[in-house]
Amino acid sequence: MANIILQIAGGIMLLSLVLSLYRFFSSGTLVNRVIAFDTMTIISISLIAMITHYSGRTIYIDVALIYGLLSFLGVVVVARYLEKSL
Repeated sequence: MANIILQIAGGIMLLSLVLSLYRFFSSGTLVNRVIAFDTMTIISISLIAMITHYSGRTIYIDVALIYGLLSFLGVVVVARYLEKSL
């Protein structure tokens, strides 16, 4: 039962990744692209966590944490750039 729920959640994550990718390429403003990119990184972190669960290798959690920290730092840098205070 839990395996089926995880597979459904994985399918929903892949669908949301495709929709975010569409928003990234079809959006006209830089702010919308940054938001779409941040959404894609959050979804990717969720997919990495799911791969960690299925493979049983906990080292992937460290990869997801570092990826999340770098993503946050990138969004902060772009936000500071957009405010013209960088």
